[in-house]
Amino acid sequence: MRHRIAGRKLGRTTSHRVAMLRNLVTSLLEHEKVKTTDAKAKEVRPLAEKLIGLAKRGDLHARRQALSVVRKADVVKKLFETLSPRYQSRTGGYLRIVKVGYRPGDGAPVSLVELIGEGKEGAKKGKKKREKVKRSQRTKLPEAPAKP
Repeated sequence: MRHRIAGRKLGRTTSHRVAMLRNLVTSLLEHEKVKTTDAKAKEVRPLAEKLIGLAKRGDLHARRQALSVVRKADVVKKLFETLSPRYQSRTGGYLRIVKVGYRPGDGAPVSLVELIGEGKEGAKKGKKKREKVKRSQRTKLPEAPAKP
């Protein structure tokens, strides 16, 4: 029984799984989107969101912690200099997972993991509210032109 055991094994040994997730999060931060299986997408989300949280903190210790996970130094630089300011106003939810379909080879469900846009641009857009018009103005008929 796997009661109270978090995380997916993904059919790999621990070292292989950790290396794969590090590579996946590095590619995600580098290209800002990546296509992968649903299970891997759900596993990479917490790791990527923690890294963005570290970047928002912005101190030297946070940078070193990010370097211990991300494989490329230039990706960490991008994370701290360009991605961090984008999400300063947000408290979480930096990633979007969109289900794409199924992989032709083995039928595995595939998802697109992408960083959302800045501010409310990436959020769902609600319906626009109509301006309220007073009842008297609504029923008023347009005036007819004066007869010569």
